[in-house]
Amino acid sequence: MCGIWGMIADGDIDRALFEKAGDALSHRGPDDSGIYLKSGVRGQGSGVNAALGHRRLSIIDLSENAHQPMSNENGSLWITYNGEIYNFQEIRKALTAAGHRFKSNSDTEVILHAYEEWEEKCLEKFQGMFAFAIWDGKRQRLFIARDRIGKKPLFYYYDGKTFAFASELQGLMALNIPRNVNLSAINFFLTYQYIPAPKSAFKNIFKLPPAHYLILECGDNPHSILRIQKYWDIDFSKKIVTTDERGLAVEVFQRLDKAVEKRLISDVPLGAFLSGGIDSSIVTALMSGLMKEPVKTFSIGFEDDTYNELPYARQIAKLFKTDHKEFIVKFDALNVLPKLVRHYGEPFADSSALPTYYLSKMTSEFVKVALSGDGGDENFAGYDRYYALKLMQWFRHMPESVRALCVKILNIGGESDIKSKKKRLKRFVQGSFNPSNQEYLQWMIAFSKNDMQDYYGDAMQESLKNEEPHDYLIKLFERSTANNMVEKAMDADIHSYLPFDLLVKVDIASMANSLEVRGPFLDYEFMEFAASIPAEYKLRGRINKYILKKAFNGVIPKAVFSRQKAGFGVPISKWFRNELKDYLTETLLSQKSLQRGYFKPDAVTKLISEHTCGRLDNSAKLWALLMLELWHREFADV
Repeated sequence: MCGIWGMIADGDIDRALFEKAGDALSHRGPDDSGIYLKSGVRGQGSGVNAALGHRRLSIIDLSENAHQPMSNENGSLWITYNGEIYNFQEIRKALTAAGHRFKSNSDTEVILHAYEEWEEKCLEKFQGMFAFAIWDGKRQRLFIARDRIGKKPLFYYYDGKTFAFASELQGLMALNIPRNVNLSAINFFLTYQYIPAPKSAFKNIFKLPPAHYLILECGDNPHSILRIQKYWDIDFSKKIVTTDERGLAVEVFQRLDKAVEKRLISDVPLGAFLSGGIDSSIVTALMSGLMKEPVKTFSIGFEDDTYNELPYARQIAKLFKTDHKEFIVKFDALNVLPKLVRHYGEPFADSSALPTYYLSKMTSEFVKVALSGDGGDENFAGYDRYYALKLMQWFRHMPESVRALCVKILNIGGESDIKSKKKRLKRFVQGSFNPSNQEYLQWMIAFSKNDMQDYYGDAMQESLKNEEPHDYLIKLFERSTANNMVEKAMDADIHSYLPFDLLVKVDIASMANSLEVRGPFLDYEFMEFAASIPAEYKLRGRINKYILKKAFNGVIPKAVFSRQKAGFGVPISKWFRNELKDYLTETLLSQKSLQRGYFKPDAVTKLISEHTCGRLDNSAKLWALLMLELWHREFADV
């Protein structure tokens, strides 16, 4: 795992400035660094200047031969690459048979020769996670690509003359890229708590979407040609026809076992995140069966029992005789938040980034690679909202007066916590009043249309009057090839919440601690297979992950399958009423914050008051406002 960056420009590239971008990405690759810088001479077939940079976290082939940026034999192609190609040895054999010769044992060189052999079609060969850039000096062409699911990040800037890219926004900022806030992206952030690709928090800076490649044709022309192309998508319409439940369960087991085995390729120590939930327990179980030595497992917990899963993780660790480490997180948000804001680079309000950061920090002290259970919920209908969508089809037929009465009853008393059953039930009942194509949307947003009217300042509302961020997710839901509500939501999650929230959270939090995280459930072939499984095998009655549980029945204790999904959260609701109360108020109601004009001062005051007195749980909204303000102070107020 690494940090990459680069620049293509008509004018000179300042080497000292270019090196600063590498310093900003040093946490992604503390083991080695390198720069390729080529000055062009217009009129002689190389009219632009090109620079590639690389910070290396050494995982496969630790020798100097794997140093990056790396070139082919004649120096016509140069690559900077972040990720892992798990089937690189198979591809290497095919390339060797075709006449290619290798100087290293790295997957980097395999990508380079695969591009040399197959150009864009090389992407069809790769199994893994990646973001890479290849500069073709002869053709004056830059080729950039991201993996299918979006595990590895890539930001780019383009103003028609200068093109620059980096793994993180920190890298681009170090290149003195203009910092003009993109209010449209801020609107999306407040809606979803993340900014979906291709948008970013700054104008003229974009995120290359998952499963896309970008080609910048420079040639000898003063104006380069930029094109972006999608090369893969998942299809929920093609279904397996089977009545053999046992056989299907066996295939799920075997395919996931193979996905785990691929991800054990490493020249450095590796381990596993273990929460004690279904997915991480399964990954740990499979690793235990494939590895000769005990699996190193890592868990964190909180003093608040509501958020503490350590006892469950301990049971799994004991069952599979792992080398287990655990850590109790003490309240330290004030020290960690500025670090997280800096690393994420744009507003990001998934509060589980905090425990992910703590877990990664602890894990990195013992191993360089960790496997996780990310993707299990999206593949096998693990979220409560999927069952809620299924149940909604029945509940919607109840008289409106009955549903309205339910809302009134649920409004009695306060809301203690965002995870409370009462709050989830209230959200469900209120959702029945939305149009059917918005049932999924109401589970995924922090700020509704009404909230925008209530909280946004006049200038903010005026500048965004033609913006409709809610349409983004509705369109994703409606374009799905799935033929039922549950799988349409799963499909939409795979194209939004998974890559732009969960995978961003894990990549940034782990790489901030120089840790590589691999997700077997995110193997694209496994995900294609999971999408082909009929919906009734994923959510049967009230039982979610039905076929996955069948596949691991007898391997994982039944108690793990039956307990309520806990998620990976932090007690921010309680913190905002206690430890963070003063900090929250002082930050959001500061003159600096209010002068931005984003929000109505009275509305923010009310939002804080409702929460701190316990009448409503506004923690999700407040966390989003806090992250936005801290981001402004770190990146935009310069």
